[in-house]
Amino acid sequence: MKRSARLDGTEAFSTSGQVGVLEQQEAQGCVEQLARFFPQALPVRLRALVSAVRSGNSRLHESVTLEFAAPDCAIFASTLPLEFDDRVRLEREGKSRKAEATVIAVQYHAGRKAVAVKFTPGPCEWVMLP
Repeated sequence: MKRSARLDGTEAFSTSGQVGVLEQQEAQGCVEQLARFFPQALPVRLRALVSAVRSGNSRLHESVTLEFAAPDCAIFASTLPLEFDDRVRLEREGKSRKAEATVIAVQYHAGRKAVAVKFTPGPCEWVMLP
Protein backbone atom coordinates (compact mmCIF):
# COMPACT_ATOMS: atom_id res chain seq x y z
CA MET A 1 0.00 0.00 0.00
CA LYS A 2 1.31 3.44 -0.94
CA ARG A 3 0.49 6.43 1.28
CA SER A 4 0.82 10.09 0.36
CA ALA A 5 -0.01 13.36 2.11
CA ARG A 6 -1.93 16.18 0.42
CA LEU A 7 -1.84 19.93 0.67
CA ASP A 8 -5.22 20.00 2.43
CA GLY A 9 -3.89 17.74 5.20
CA THR A 10 -5.71 14.58 4.13
CA GLU A 11 -3.96 11.39 3.15
CA ALA A 12 -4.46 9.35 -0.01
CA PHE A 13 -3.81 5.62 -0.13
CA SER A 14 -3.07 3.56 -3.20
CA THR A 15 -3.46 -0.19 -3.37
CA SER A 16 -2.82 -1.78 -6.75
CA GLY A 17 -3.17 1.61 -8.43
CA GLN A 18 -6.53 2.44 -6.84
CA VAL A 19 -6.30 6.02 -5.58
CA GLY A 20 -9.22 7.89 -4.15
CA VAL A 21 -10.84 5.20 -2.00
CA LEU A 22 -10.22 7.24 1.13
CA GLU A 23 -11.59 10.37 -0.58
CA GLN A 24 -14.78 8.53 -1.50
CA GLN A 25 -15.20 7.27 2.07
CA GLU A 26 -14.73 10.81 3.44
CA ALA A 27 -17.31 12.20 1.01
CA GLN A 28 -19.77 9.46 1.97
CA GLY A 29 -19.19 10.26 5.66
CA CYS A 30 -20.05 13.90 5.02
CA VAL A 31 -23.23 12.90 3.16
CA GLU A 32 -24.21 10.50 5.94
CA GLN A 33 -23.81 13.27 8.51
CA LEU A 34 -26.18 15.52 6.56
CA ALA A 35 -28.64 12.65 6.01
CA ARG A 36 -29.17 12.40 9.78
CA PHE A 37 -31.27 15.58 9.51
CA PHE A 38 -33.52 13.98 6.87
CA PRO A 39 -34.88 10.77 8.43
CA GLN A 40 -37.31 10.27 5.54
CA ALA A 41 -34.39 9.93 3.08
CA LEU A 42 -33.40 6.33 2.39
CA PRO A 43 -30.02 5.07 1.16
CA VAL A 44 -29.90 4.91 -2.65
CA ARG A 45 -27.08 4.88 -5.20
CA LEU A 46 -28.25 6.67 -8.32
CA ARG A 47 -25.94 8.35 -10.81
CA ALA A 48 -27.16 11.77 -11.88
CA LEU A 49 -25.99 14.91 -13.61
CA VAL A 50 -26.42 18.02 -11.46
CA SER A 51 -26.48 21.42 -13.15
CA ALA A 52 -26.52 24.74 -11.33
CA VAL A 53 -29.29 26.93 -12.74
CA ARG A 54 -27.71 30.36 -13.12
CA SER A 55 -28.58 33.47 -15.05
CA GLY A 56 -26.59 34.06 -18.21
CA ASN A 57 -24.72 31.47 -20.23
CA SER A 58 -22.72 30.05 -17.30
CA ARG A 59 -23.45 26.30 -17.09
CA LEU A 60 -21.89 24.53 -14.12
CA HIS A 61 -22.54 20.80 -13.89
CA GLU A 62 -21.05 17.58 -12.55
CA SER A 63 -21.81 13.89 -12.37
CA VAL A 64 -22.76 12.81 -8.83
CA THR A 65 -24.13 9.82 -6.96
CA LEU A 66 -27.33 10.48 -5.08
CA GLU A 67 -26.59 8.73 -1.76
CA PHE A 68 -29.89 9.35 0.05
CA ALA A 69 -33.30 10.23 -1.34
CA ALA A 70 -37.01 10.53 -0.66
CA PRO A 71 -39.72 11.59 -3.10
CA ASP A 72 -39.26 15.20 -1.95
CA CYS A 73 -35.46 15.41 -1.48
CA ALA A 74 -32.02 14.04 -2.39
CA ILE A 75 -28.59 14.22 -0.76
CA PHE A 76 -25.23 13.95 -2.54
CA ALA A 77 -21.57 15.01 -2.37
CA SER A 78 -20.68 17.88 -4.69
CA THR A 79 -17.75 20.04 -5.73
CA LEU A 80 -19.99 22.66 -7.37
CA PRO A 81 -20.15 26.10 -5.70
CA LEU A 82 -23.66 25.50 -4.37
CA GLU A 83 -25.13 27.35 -1.42
CA PHE A 84 -28.46 27.53 0.40
CA ASP A 85 -31.41 28.44 -1.87
CA ASP A 86 -29.52 27.85 -5.15
CA ARG A 87 -31.55 26.22 -7.91
CA VAL A 88 -30.32 23.03 -9.59
CA ARG A 89 -31.46 20.60 -12.26
CA LEU A 90 -30.93 16.87 -11.77
CA GLU A 91 -30.97 14.39 -14.63
CA ARG A 92 -30.68 10.68 -14.00
CA GLU A 93 -27.80 9.22 -15.99
CA GLY A 94 -28.89 6.79 -18.68
CA LYS A 95 -32.49 7.96 -18.43
CA SER A 96 -34.30 10.98 -19.78
CA ARG A 97 -35.79 11.88 -16.42
CA LYS A 98 -35.13 15.40 -15.09
CA ALA A 99 -36.12 17.29 -11.97
CA GLU A 100 -35.77 20.85 -10.69
CA ALA A 101 -34.71 21.38 -7.08
CA THR A 102 -33.59 23.98 -4.56
CA VAL A 103 -30.64 23.60 -2.17
CA ILE A 104 -32.03 23.38 1.37
CA ALA A 105 -28.87 22.39 3.30
CA VAL A 106 -25.10 22.25 2.85
CA GLN A 107 -22.73 20.31 5.15
CA TYR A 108 -18.97 20.86 5.13
CA HIS A 109 -16.74 18.22 6.74
CA ALA A 110 -13.05 17.37 6.32
CA GLY A 111 -12.76 19.40 3.13
CA ARG A 112 -15.84 17.78 1.59
CA LYS A 113 -19.30 19.16 0.90
CA ALA A 114 -22.67 17.40 1.05
CA VAL A 115 -25.75 19.02 -0.46
CA ALA A 116 -29.43 18.39 0.27
CA VAL A 117 -32.00 19.52 -2.29
CA LYS A 118 -35.78 19.71 -2.24
CA PHE A 119 -37.58 18.93 -5.48
CA THR A 120 -39.78 21.68 -6.88
CA PRO A 121 -42.62 22.08 -7.53
CA GLY A 122 -43.31 18.71 -5.88
CA PRO A 123 -42.21 15.09 -5.42
CA CYS A 124 -39.85 13.39 -7.85
CA GLU A 125 -40.70 9.70 -8.25
CA TRP A 126 -37.65 8.61 -10.25
CA VAL A 127 -35.28 8.99 -7.31
CA MET A 128 -36.98 6.01 -5.66
CA LEU A 129 -36.97 3.77 -8.77
CA PRO A 130 -34.24 1.19 -9.44
